[in-house]
Amino acid sequence: MGASDFSSLPHIGEALRRKEDYRFLTGAGQYTDDVTLANQAHAVFLRSPHAHANIKSIDTAAALRMPGVVGIFTGKDIDGKMGGLPCGWLINNPDGTPMKEPPHPILAIGKVRYVGDHVAMVVAETVEQAKNAAESIVVDYEELPALVSVADAAKKQSGVVIHDQAPDNQCYKWAIGDKAAVDAAFANAAHVTRLDLVNNRLVPNAIEPRVAIGSYNRANDEYTLYVSNQNPHVERLLMTAFVLGLPEHKVRVIAPDVGGGFGSKIYLYAEDVALTWGSKQLNRNIKWTAERSESFLSDAHGRDHVSHAEMAMDANGKFLALRVHTDANLGGYLSTFSTAIPTILYATLLAGQYATPQIYVEVDAWFTNTAPVDAYRGAGRPEATYLLERLVSRCAWEMNLGQDEIRKRNFITAFPYQTPVALQYDTGDFHACMDKARTLADVAGYAQRKSASEAKGKLRGIGYSSYIEACGIAPSNIAGALGARAGLFECGEIRVHPTGSVTVFTGSHSHGQGHETTFAQVVAARLGIPVENVDVVHGDTGRVPFGMGTYGSRSISVGGAAIMKALDKIETKAKKIAAHLMEASDADIEFANGEFTVKGTDKKIAFGQVALTAYVPHNYPLDKLEPGLNETAFYDPTNFTFPGGTYICEVEVDKQTGEVKIDRFTAVDDFGTIINPMIVEGQVLGGLVQGIGQALMENCVYDNETGQLLTGSFMDYAMPRAEDFPMFKLDTVCTPCTHNPLGTKGCGEAGAIGSPPAVINAVLDALAPLGVKDFDMPASPYRVWEAMQKGSSPTHQPQQPSLAASTQGRPAP
Repeated sequence: MGASDFSSLPHIGEALRRKEDYRFLTGAGQYTDDVTLANQAHAVFLRSPHAHANIKSIDTAAALRMPGVVGIFTGKDIDGKMGGLPCGWLINNPDGTPMKEPPHPILAIGKVRYVGDHVAMVVAETVEQAKNAAESIVVDYEELPALVSVADAAKKQSGVVIHDQAPDNQCYKWAIGDKAAVDAAFANAAHVTRLDLVNNRLVPNAIEPRVAIGSYNRANDEYTLYVSNQNPHVERLLMTAFVLGLPEHKVRVIAPDVGGGFGSKIYLYAEDVALTWGSKQLNRNIKWTAERSESFLSDAHGRDHVSHAEMAMDANGKFLALRVHTDANLGGYLSTFSTAIPTILYATLLAGQYATPQIYVEVDAWFTNTAPVDAYRGAGRPEATYLLERLVSRCAWEMNLGQDEIRKRNFITAFPYQTPVALQYDTGDFHACMDKARTLADVAGYAQRKSASEAKGKLRGIGYSSYIEACGIAPSNIAGALGARAGLFECGEIRVHPTGSVTVFTGSHSHGQGHETTFAQVVAARLGIPVENVDVVHGDTGRVPFGMGTYGSRSISVGGAAIMKALDKIETKAKKIAAHLMEASDADIEFANGEFTVKGTDKKIAFGQVALTAYVPHNYPLDKLEPGLNETAFYDPTNFTFPGGTYICEVEVDKQTGEVKIDRFTAVDDFGTIINPMIVEGQVLGGLVQGIGQALMENCVYDNETGQLLTGSFMDYAMPRAEDFPMFKLDTVCTPCTHNPLGTKGCGEAGAIGSPPAVINAVLDALAPLGVKDFDMPASPYRVWEAMQKGSSPTHQPQQPSLAASTQGRPAP
């Protein structure tokens, strides 16, 4: 069944209410912290108060004597008994040598490398007893100088050595593209635009903090880990194969309802391993629930890039070549996917929507005395889009073109399109997204709104962002050649019950995406049965076939495609049963809308009757068909999917305070076939809020001298609220993906990818009359006010909007 056929089926494109919401709204959801096991103790982790220090000694004697203490473990207890946390992606230097991969111990051995590093695990009967004991542990630290800033790391002048295996603190140097061709294009360019920018570090802040329970059963020598995690099979694989050295069948990982992840719950964390291992040592179930302050310190952070970008153009603003250098902060240790974010998932997206003939990108990755940095909603694609879309708007202003016009002049128009940075886009319609966005945003009325703002003493600006992203990392063989240490397929199992109802088992994990509804719609549409007759099971390695979890907006395009392949097998077998029942040939059986028919006749039989016959096989030959109607399929995609779109933001800036108010925001996305538009809209809105939060207020800051986290709570780390946003205007364009059976593209990260540059471009557009040329996110009131005070007089008057010429936006001085 092709994508075009599938999109016309009942239930597809229908905004059904989410099946899972009833249990959430009535308090019936079960999160890891809701799980209480018999004989359960509680763990607290003693964390380093220093960013960089040698551990001279740890005295646990007094703590062990305290009431309720069951056990205390330090690095000495685990040294030699297990491996460290693995990095899941190997990156090679341009000369072919591998990246530096220092050990990442479960509990610190000899040294701590960031504030919050794990020093000891204390297990007691209650959380309070564990906390009291942890406070009684005496650690003798020899404090060392800290290296915090990635810019400082790149200068190689700190004298700090974080890992002996990387004495210069560099993990790798990586490059992609034809440097000689790019240099030649720059040499012959009519104009070159240059831009330096910082992509600010973020703290994920899922509403549910991380929780884990380690459980060991001596009767069968098996472990169970309950954990708030986005991909339980990968968690089990990494923990058994790389850390504990256990057979996989001896470990079960259960991820129940998960209250948000945004990438921060993809990884194997030290706490998960320590609890699992410790449960056997103590013969106790051990539970740990992170406090919010711990989450700020130890959850993997996102972003943190410092980049220089240059665009070469001809006299008409056509792009000739792009040149980028990025320094990426990896933190104190390598997290699970950290090395892939600034390389495979970042540099390969720097073509964007534009037919730039040549691109060359260099990435230097550095260790610092900060929390590990890894994937956060978008994972490399927001960093790429922010750099490129900021640069494109800067090109427009310097070339005296509108932000929309320069994009239209450079859009890719023919597909498939091979970019200079490895990826090949299968389909898209970038002009359609731009045109629909401009109409929905009422760009024609912008001049009038700008005049109205000026009458109130406010500055108004408009900003564009035309993003593209790559979803569903694929295929496995290519990803493996690029350094992935695991496959990137997905699995789906369909169990048709005798009554015709269906249970779907998927390796994709749901933590807010609505899989229980969307996947049910896919199955119900294909089989012609009510959505209510389909249940979806996920998140338990003991029940679900091996799968790779949920991240990178892969669920519907990869997990859904695996389900479709299993449905293909179901249909093939069901047709054989139907053919026997109707005394016809298999080749003459057609299936649609829940009924099997014989071509050219009025014979028909319902899906439910075929399902019952499969389990009561009196009426078909058992020598030719096995009983039952269950099938499993794996799907390894042949390419990424490539959602894209155009976002337009309008802001008002208060000249007295620097406060930025988003007055209007329009988002038009191309997600291919849409299964449930209500769920897609929710995903887009959530992404927009997170992206705008980064643009305007979120900023993770460490003290540059001591390495202390200065934004370690909501008192210092600003989070967006509903009142910070206007009513968003959303719409879609549809160019179905050509290589998966659903025609779908990912939607979960788009909003966070496309929105930050749209906001900052709008703010800079508003400030152009004051001579403000640039500043870094977040555009907080103080930063904007400070930029206005430092702004110089413009060298020419801002260009007035010309509706006929479509030149919204002002050229900056």
